[in-house]
Amino acid sequence: MNHSAFLRNLIIYAICWPAAIIVGYWAVSAANVPTYSSLSLIGIVALVLSTPILLRWHYPLMIFCWSLPVTLFFLQGSPTIGLAMIAISLGISLLQRATNRNMHFIRAPQIVLPLCALIVVVLVTAKFTGGIGLHSLGSEVMGGKKYVFLLAGIFGYFALTARRIPPEHANRYIALFFLPPCIGIIGELVNVLPSFLYWIFLVIPPDFYGTNSAGATRFPSIGGAAMTIFLFMLVRYGIRGIFLEGKWWRPTVLILSFVGIFFGGFRSFVGLYALIFLIQFFMEGMHRTKLLPLLIFMGVFAAVLCVPFSNHLPRTFQRALSFLPLNIDPMVRAEAEGSLDWRIEMWKAVLPQVPQHLLLGKGYAITQEDWEFMGRDEAFHAIDPAEQSLALSGDYHNGPLSVILPFGIWGTIAWLWFLIAGGWALHHNHRYGNPALQTINLALFALFIAKVIFFFFIFGSLMNDVLGFGGYFGLSVALNGGICRRPARTPASEPQKTSPPAFQRPRLQPGFSK
Repeated sequence: MNHSAFLRNLIIYAICWPAAIIVGYWAVSAANVPTYSSLSLIGIVALVLSTPILLRWHYPLMIFCWSLPVTLFFLQGSPTIGLAMIAISLGISLLQRATNRNMHFIRAPQIVLPLCALIVVVLVTAKFTGGIGLHSLGSEVMGGKKYVFLLAGIFGYFALTARRIPPEHANRYIALFFLPPCIGIIGELVNVLPSFLYWIFLVIPPDFYGTNSAGATRFPSIGGAAMTIFLFMLVRYGIRGIFLEGKWWRPTVLILSFVGIFFGGFRSFVGLYALIFLIQFFMEGMHRTKLLPLLIFMGVFAAVLCVPFSNHLPRTFQRALSFLPLNIDPMVRAEAEGSLDWRIEMWKAVLPQVPQHLLLGKGYAITQEDWEFMGRDEAFHAIDPAEQSLALSGDYHNGPLSVILPFGIWGTIAWLWFLIAGGWALHHNHRYGNPALQTINLALFALFIAKVIFFFFIFGSLMNDVLGFGGYFGLSVALNGGICRRPARTPASEPQKTSPPAFQRPRLQPGFSK
């Protein structure tokens, strides 16, 4: 063994052995008397020991953790692992950029400028409306977690565009981005697993949605897993690749995943994913193929089966279909309509506040005095007491209100600018991108159109949707290496003009040779 190898091994053992002893001691102490401080120290040491892995694989790990339903329970506030990986990956990318001149972030100024404007609006609003306080860290001001999610979604775009994804690895990264939420289905097992396995729910939050007032037990995690599989199939294979390539398992998986969405019991999600399918169906030109009459026949057949027996379907299915004129259980329909009524009442109560917050939004900060004052406000007497906290905390269940009330007209302008710029980028990558990425680019553009319609007219939340839209835009830019441009037209080469041959005097030849 040479001297350098011996020295390297000596350093490794000098670090790893003491770290292992310290972590073992802390682990035993935390098992006996667990505290946030002891658990946090263990997490920090584990992070330090994982540094070589993070330096090598931080980018794919960040994409994998983007929407992974795993919480860092040992940290105050229990942030998701996705937020932590966005911060770690962006930090490593910035460090690599500072030390390596050959490494550059992918340039897309059309998207970066509105994001920078949105950051300025968020920080200025926070400065003048109480700051960014985290109640979990002892601050008297609440609402800081919303700022964290919002800023993490913005910075997540920059983390995604730190490097280009090779086209030959595109399908692998698509799977890493879309499929991890399926792990959340473990949260549905909270009533099934034995008690000695409950430690799992420290990492993956359990689903306590339970049984609602209509007696319909809902399974949001199952519905969420079905949604992710449905989206992955559309983005990975496209509708043409699912139905017209002779792979029988592809349409089977797509149809079963769509049926699985009904287990969540959410009407809006059923409509959203049906809308995504229809938009992509027409964008791929499938309405001009034999697939159109086949899908119409399947839809009519499903309606013939479901309509007469709609009141015998599982209650989650009935709730998801309650917006249709079917024979639904009256209790289920009343519960579904009640959830819409309190939203409308909340919108009516908070709508008069919009003019007051046009120039300076109300932000997310909430003090104890604000809580008490808003509780006495007459505008909130029209809202059910159980939902007053949602209105006060900014959970309006309405996309436009979630932008204009917290951040005023300036936040609205920045957000619209961001959506328009991102949609323009997706459109150009779809039209002029690499033909090998045509299916992915088209699916991302169709997904964007459906999500925009959903955000403005059905359900939206700026705090959550900025992470989704930023993910779609960043993934498209990373896959295509930027924003693709229309190929330059080469001028047609003009035919060369040939001049007629010069006139030559004919030479007389003798008629007879000597």
